[in-house]
Amino acid sequence: MNKNIVIGIDVGGSTTKIVGFTLPDNPDADHKLIAPLFVKATDPITSIYGAFGKFLDKNDLELKDISKVMITGAGSSHITKPIYGLPCELIEEFESIGRGGLYLSGLSRAIVTSCGTGTALCFAEKNENGYDIRYLGGTGVGGGTLVGLSKKMLDMNNVDHISELAESGSLNRVDLKINDLTKADIVPGFSDTMTASNFGNISDLATRSDIACGIINMVFETIGMVSRFAAQNYGIRDIVLTGNLSGVKQAVPIFETLNRMFNLNFMIPENSRFGTVIGAALAGCRSEEETTGRLSVL
Repeated sequence: MNKNIVIGIDVGGSTTKIVGFTLPDNPDADHKLIAPLFVKATDPITSIYGAFGKFLDKNDLELKDISKVMITGAGSSHITKPIYGLPCELIEEFESIGRGGLYLSGLSRAIVTSCGTGTALCFAEKNENGYDIRYLGGTGVGGGTLVGLSKKMLDMNNVDHISELAESGSLNRVDLKINDLTKADIVPGFSDTMTASNFGNISDLATRSDIACGIINMVFETIGMVSRFAAQNYGIRDIVLTGNLSGVKQAVPIFETLNRMFNLNFMIPENSRFGTVIGAALAGCRSEEETTGRLSVL
């Protein structure tokens, strides 16, 4: 008997992510997540087929087990014909971001921030009528910024290595803090850690580790503040972080500080890097009776 699996594929420029959900026989039961994975390649088509083959092999699956393939991401336009003869459906990336963020967090309403090469924000809500997902915009500051600045300033372009270097760094020799400018406690309890200017106090004695720490902090603080403003606009405290950058080690302490500082609830759920591809696969699991999610561009 076929396992009736829905596959989701998120096609990036050089990285493709893939995940699957097993559809249950009982329509009231939960879909079972099959462990996601990603592959890197020099072009999207190679990446897609490489990811698909690796996924089938790793999970001991055959083509006859797959019922549908849901494709999303910036590189999805490269798919112009069925993959291995399987039916494929394109799904809007922002709908995938919203669905995936709610699924991973267990929330029914949140701001979902996808931290990739750049950063995209969505308002996402699941209610009795289906999904309400709205693209809110974003910022060009993201993983591309981290890699680009590190390549020029540190001659490094591997995010894991940059993160490791930053562990021994100090922001005291890089950033200008609020208490460097005033003795007033502008944000009670946080003026000594609150940034007035990223790289605004860089010292001649700043080490490579300090600079790596400063770059990562600047990227995450920018993402955090843009997300905060979006959350305020909707009266929401819950902000779900997804995308590759959410897996960087420094993300947890930086966003925990922002939570305490602004009374927010930034969340980095398990499998956060795969939020978008999980959302795409979930869209293919919906029943015929479910209302299709709508996308609004504000």
